[in-house]
Amino acid sequence: MRTIAKVFGQSPFIPMQLHMEKVAESVNMLPSIFAAYRQGDSVLVRDLSEKISRREHEADQIKNDIRNSMPRGLFMPVDRTNLERMISIQDSIANCAEDIGVLLTFKQAGAFEGFAAGFDGFLNLSLEAFGLARNIIEALDELLETGFGGVEAQAVRNLVDQVATKEHETDVRQQELVRLILKHEQDISYGDFYLWTRIIQKVAAIADRSENLALEVRITLDSK
Repeated sequence: MRTIAKVFGQSPFIPMQLHMEKVAESVNMLPSIFAAYRQGDSVLVRDLSEKISRREHEADQIKNDIRNSMPRGLFMPVDRTNLERMISIQDSIANCAEDIGVLLTFKQAGAFEGFAAGFDGFLNLSLEAFGLARNIIEALDELLETGFGGVEAQAVRNLVDQVATKEHETDVRQQELVRLILKHEQDISYGDFYLWTRIIQKVAAIADRSENLALEVRITLDSK
């Protein structure tokens, strides 16, 4: 496999894309771990949680390699500080996925009728926001080739707007879900209420940080 240092010579975005691949591997396991959790399969939940943690650790290793290999004295087409911020935001998304996996291993939280459907819609919106942000990162090489202009740049700006929309929709669904839990607070224990609210916060954070990542790319575009 090519070293991060060698890859930097081709494009500063390729290492970030390699890092994003590991982040996506951790995030994309969330539907599977929630399905196992709903079925009460604690063995599979723990197995998937460990796999998510391994992907997060691999992402950490790539992040550290990028920071150690990033050229300091050479010209780069993007600001080093912006690049480091984007890597940090990506890494925080993997951390959220890992946190969710760990939370699901603590206990089998109870639910109530209508919760599963509401939660699935909420989770899907957050994952859609992440997917759009990932598309933005994958488009950065094309932007570099076109000098951060033209139809490619406008397409990325449109994606940034779409991420912002999905993040807002996720926020709205999060509020609805919390209200639904509060309406049924007599049906679940305090421990279950606390666990679900923590999980909901972490799922929402994936969309929030995806928007932050998209906006960071927008800042880079607007500076050109």
